[in-house]
Amino acid sequence: MVALSPPPLEHRWGSLSFVSTLYLCPILDCLLSNVPRRWRAELRLGLQEALVNAVKHGNRLDPNKVIAVRYTAIAGKYWWVIADEGNGFDFTHRCQVPCIDERGYPDLGDCGRGLHILHQIFDEVHWANDGRELHLCKQMSRWSRLPLVS
Repeated sequence: MVALSPPPLEHRWGSLSFVSTLYLCPILDCLLSNVPRRWRAELRLGLQEALVNAVKHGNRLDPNKVIAVRYTAIAGKYWWVIADEGNGFDFTHRCQVPCIDERGYPDLGDCGRGLHILHQIFDEVHWANDGRELHLCKQMSRWSRLPLVS
């Protein structure tokens, strides 16, 4: 089940909530509907990573728990705030990257891959509410870099 509240005219934040599921296509479509087309593939990757982490690691795939997302676009900045009902994420803990692969990239394995993706895609990545809430921001202006994914 998905609940959607479009932003009222006087308040610019929309909201969407859904039970813990990994079927994210319609949710991502909704969250990206107002994003310029050239940025959608890249932001879809980042939002999917954030939502999967919230469902799997935050809510532990518990269908009785809900993921809530608030979103807005203000002055060329797109914001998403993703909240789960889990125990929180210790965002001060960083995985130790043991080695560099043959291409010169960090070998992240299963540890830290999602965080690396989030920091590559979004201009701002912040945690709140004891690690149960993730704030993501993407700045889009004529001075922005080109999308990583097209």
